[in-house]
Amino acid sequence: MIPITDLRAGTTFLLDGQPYIVLKYTHVKMGRGSATIRVKVRNLKSGATVERTFGSGESVSSISTTKRKLQYLYMDQQNVYFMDPKTYEQVEISKNIMETQATFLKEGAEVDVLFWEDKPLSIDIPNKVTMNIIEAEPGVKGDSASNMYKQAVLENGLRIKVPLFIKTGDRVNVDTRNGEYVERITR
Repeated sequence: MIPITDLRAGTTFLLDGQPYIVLKYTHVKMGRGSATIRVKVRNLKSGATVERTFGSGESVSSISTTKRKLQYLYMDQQNVYFMDPKTYEQVEISKNIMETQATFLKEGAEVDVLFWEDKPLSIDIPNKVTMNIIEAEPGVKGDSASNMYKQAVLENGLRIKVPLFIKTGDRVNVDTRNGEYVERITR
């Protein structure tokens, strides 16, 4: 059993027969009353994100999860396919539980996959990935110090806003949590 007060971001637990991972933890103390714990959690089977409130004295069941480094192969309409580079075993994960993470995968990239009872539940990708700009309107000379933005298309088809000095062929870092431009990569 895990006391609710020990839940932190990244902790996995079992509630009502379903595996969850904590995304955000908030401890709320109101006046003389007892403290409540508010957590934002993601169901690792369905991918649904919910907020739950617990009393400070409650607890949840612990689960044993493992992480394995797998190599991304490809994706189809419903699933994303990975391969264990040691055993060459193929693993498929439903796109539903991966949210937008699948769009940032590059062929051959290695990612950590979270398993529970030999079932793949989620992937752990870096907070920033480097992507190529395949389409961007030309910038105007002198716009490099401006804070204005334009639309650009990444190699994965995602449209993002970038500064005016970014051009087609540039490599940029993109935040995988929100899909926003971070910085240009100089060669």
